[in-house]
Amino acid sequence: MPWTPAASNRFYRLLVRAGLFLRWLFRIRLMVTGQENLPDGKAGAVVAITHFGYLDFAAAELVLWRHNRGQLRFMIHQGAADHWLAGPFISAAGQVVVPHGSGTAAYDDAVARLRAGDYLAVMPEAGVSRSFKVRECKTGAVRMAAEAGVPLIPVSVWGAHRILTRGNSLPLHRVRRAPVRVHVGEPVDLAAGIDAEAETARLRRTLQAGIDAAIASFPVAAQPGDWWMPADLGGGAISETERQRLDAADLARDRRRTSRTTAAPEVNPPTE
Repeated sequence: MPWTPAASNRFYRLLVRAGLFLRWLFRIRLMVTGQENLPDGKAGAVVAITHFGYLDFAAAELVLWRHNRGQLRFMIHQGAADHWLAGPFISAAGQVVVPHGSGTAAYDDAVARLRAGDYLAVMPEAGVSRSFKVRECKTGAVRMAAEAGVPLIPVSVWGAHRILTRGNSLPLHRVRRAPVRVHVGEPVDLAAGIDAEAETARLRRTLQAGIDAAIASFPVAAQPGDWWMPADLGGGAISETERQRLDAADLARDRRRTSRTTAAPEVNPPTE
């Protein structure tokens, strides 16, 4: 069990400044469209972020920080929180930890934070999409926004996966000046009693539309077969069919691993 320090806004700001320093050091080019859709004031919001790489969350946080010094709280699964090194950072940064088994308590905590004015980040795909197309999303982001009475803001990140993602990473010298495109979609207000499945399908389409727009204006021209481009655009990423097959295999393996103890953890609140 790692050390679990109390949440500290000062520590969170330190992490953000460390991210800003690394961005400056490597001259990462962060290009944003739709910035007018970011929240102002102290009203809460659910920020739904695409998940193609391991740094998408950082790009979204830096954009919000630059906009209004907003602090994103992320939903993190218990496995990461139990890590000896990451755990104390997650605790001190005040993230919402989803425990093994039932995520009801974490869901209630997240809704309470939203009502109190927090910005809560959710990656509704609940895992990296290896096809670099927005994969099936869970309903947690939609349900939390509707229950808390706060807007749902879709954020599509393209290019961060070229720096670090599952199975691939750029050599350090190519990270320098790497471009990252962030598209912020229009906020969606969701009333209580909405059709969560239908709204989640709409969220997925909106996130993919943001990715399409980001690709269209990306400053690096892709060559045929480039690993970081989707297969349907001539890239070398796996197809959606293969991605679905691998996702199913991963899920089956996770279920076997946890069947003797508890249900597999989720990054998002449990679906209906």
